[in-house]
Amino acid sequence: MKAITLLTDFGLKDAYVGTMKGVILSIAPNTYIVDITHEISPQDIVEAAFTIEGYYRFFPKGTIHIAVVDPNVGSERLPIVVCKDGYIFVGPDNGIFSLILKGERDVYIIENSHFMLREISNTFHGRDVFSPAAAYIASGVPPSRLGPSLNDPVILKDLHPEFKETSLIGRIVKIDRYGNAVTNIGYHDFNRFVQGRGFTVRIGDMVFPNINRSYYENEFVCLFGSSNYLEFGRYMGNFSETKNIKKGDQVTIELK
Repeated sequence: MKAITLLTDFGLKDAYVGTMKGVILSIAPNTYIVDITHEISPQDIVEAAFTIEGYYRFFPKGTIHIAVVDPNVGSERLPIVVCKDGYIFVGPDNGIFSLILKGERDVYIIENSHFMLREISNTFHGRDVFSPAAAYIASGVPPSRLGPSLNDPVILKDLHPEFKETSLIGRIVKIDRYGNAVTNIGYHDFNRFVQGRGFTVRIGDMVFPNINRSYYENEFVCLFGSSNYLEFGRYMGNFSETKNIKKGDQVTIELK
């Protein structure tokens, strides 16, 4: 039984997610469908890219990950399939897969109409293109049958922090349900920059002299979360609201 995961910015008020599941099950009735989240901030491709990187490895090899955050649906942007590390990703070629396109991978354009619905809406490729493509792959169709190879998929710029001589500059890319402010500074980026030297972490009007281990250690904490990205939180409270921190705000690590 193949697993297909779903990540979208559709929310759950409307029937979009359920309709995608109906398409998948009509083509591949034995498929196991897992909802990752449908609460990605609307049209926020960057948030989606970091979210995908954080969960895809925790599924069995062969899992098919559909990701649909697609503000330019109906335009000339391409629908694609990415094969990477034994996993398959299906979605728009708009940068949503930027963080998994590093290294060896195969990318195919979804072009063969046999593996789409008969009628293609200009506004719902999640239903008409991505869901059927994933379902046919789950049924045993090789991704290469969906269309030709794509050598230059879209990769978003400025996703990674900026290294300077005495500072590492990142930004907030996500505010989670608890109000924790998650940055684009990964654990390996941090260690590569600090190299055991003294440092301070600055966000807004706050300065942190060290990295905490968990949320309970102080009222306000700076730590590496479960996805190994630096984040800021407030114990039993909402850091983002309390400190008026928003996506895009700068975070700076300075050497002492």
